[in-house]
Amino acid sequence: MGQPVIIQIENIYYPILAIVGLPANLVTIIIFSRGRCGLSKCITRYLVAMAAADLMVMIFELIMYEIHDAYFPYSFLNYTPICSLNLALYYYFIDCSVWLTVAFTFDRFVAICCQTLQTKYCTERTAVVVIAVICFLSILENIPIYFVFEPREIIDNVPWCCYVKSSFYTSPTWIAFLWLETIITPFAPFVLIMLLNALTIKHIVLANRVRRSLRANNNGEKHTDVEMESRRKSIILLLAISGNFILLWMVNFIVFTYVQFTDTQFMEANYYDSFTIAELSGDMLRSLSACTNTFIYAVSQGKFREELKNVIKLPHALFTNLIK
Repeated sequence: MGQPVIIQIENIYYPILAIVGLPANLVTIIIFSRGRCGLSKCITRYLVAMAAADLMVMIFELIMYEIHDAYFPYSFLNYTPICSLNLALYYYFIDCSVWLTVAFTFDRFVAICCQTLQTKYCTERTAVVVIAVICFLSILENIPIYFVFEPREIIDNVPWCCYVKSSFYTSPTWIAFLWLETIITPFAPFVLIMLLNALTIKHIVLANRVRRSLRANNNGEKHTDVEMESRRKSIILLLAISGNFILLWMVNFIVFTYVQFTDTQFMEANYYDSFTIAELSGDMLRSLSACTNTFIYAVSQGKFREELKNVIKLPHALFTNLIK
């Protein structure tokens, strides 16, 4: 009997995603680190940190877990202690990526809607502090995950693979931890991002309506409104990033909600079960969110496209100079 269809899809999907996503995130880090995209240092810090977190998600989730498990079973990475550490790091970087997206959304909300707070909060120093705090708290949050797993089998006294402990779903401590984990990611980010986006859009719509009214009364003069254009670009970037997050995390969000209010468990081995298929599909979409931001920047930011072309041409220029 062949592999289930969902596993066959994963075995093709994840390598392709890694081939595209790894260089995409690397290029994004390089481009934004050069600081030539016309963005503030504050925004640049967040975007670089988000790309770095997404890059690490792809390494630990796609390469060291999904691809490795499919094509290189029973290597040293399958020893239970190493496997548990890899999964803890995998969830750690997912949390970092998610909460950095929330932090970026909040930063843009402050910049657009809170003019009095903008000068104090929307600074490079604040961005660095926020990023450091998110990384530190994510470490604390994910330390218990290392202890969630037990060996799936023991061969010659060597523990192999990772299997969720049965007590994880019955112990009051682990149940409380699962609820906390679910609230922190993805419930709270979903609510915060949607709320902040709604408030930001409302503020921009009202502000633009006032400015259009003032301009209409300004003797009918027609000239480019620099501030409105700046707001338009900011909202496009903000909605593209946060909207992408919400769309690609939606299935995962529904799965987490379903588990909390039913007797269903994560990581069931029945790959023909509808819930398992939904869970794995949600994981694939969530993984996709770790490599789509580069393409969002390329579509929405003209200067990013220019820098991207320069980075692509760089190897050719170096090779030409070497030959000369």
